[in-house]
Amino acid sequence: FKSKYPDVNLRLKVSNTDGIVSMVEHNIIDLGVVEAPVSNKNLAVEVCRTDRLVAIVPPNHPLSNDGGTVKLEEIVKYPYICREEGSGTREVILDYLKETGIEPSALNIIMELGSLEALKGAVESGIGISIVSRATLVKEIKLGTLNVLELDPPLERPFSFVHQKHKFRQRAMDELLEFAQRYCETHPG
Repeated sequence: FKSKYPDVNLRLKVSNTDGIVSMVEHNIIDLGVVEAPVSNKNLAVEVCRTDRLVAIVPPNHPLSNDGGTVKLEEIVKYPYICREEGSGTREVILDYLKETGIEPSALNIIMELGSLEALKGAVESGIGISIVSRATLVKEIKLGTLNVLELDPPLERPFSFVHQKHKFRQRAMDELLEFAQRYCETHPG
């Protein structure tokens, strides 16, 4: 986008879903990308793509079966590392547990981390296991530092754009949203 529109100043802010929604609500940012449902009816939410969540374990873990699947009943038997309160990923996983008949309190949460990279590092070092977006694991899969297990039943969630519904938008904001929408269409994975 910057190469196409060099005169537009962009600033990127990284936060969890609650933080992004709050920044959009308070006009701190114009456009957000979130990983969990947004309940604020004053905001426009447009799905970009569907994301698959998977379990991750270190290569020497008992659940590690080279690209296999794992049921939630097995995951709750091991120390679990999760994202912080307000994380869209955490919210989606807790809802998934309830939908499959497992109480979220059944997770043996030993650590809560506010960074995906820290979470993956903790799993790599054998501290516990976790559930994350498959799209965030390209490097770890290539290096063989983590094993990926598909969840049974599968867990998917939408990545969505979120912005003010009724706010006057500058042309640059419209161009950015259109650019991001086209990117999602042309880069489905």
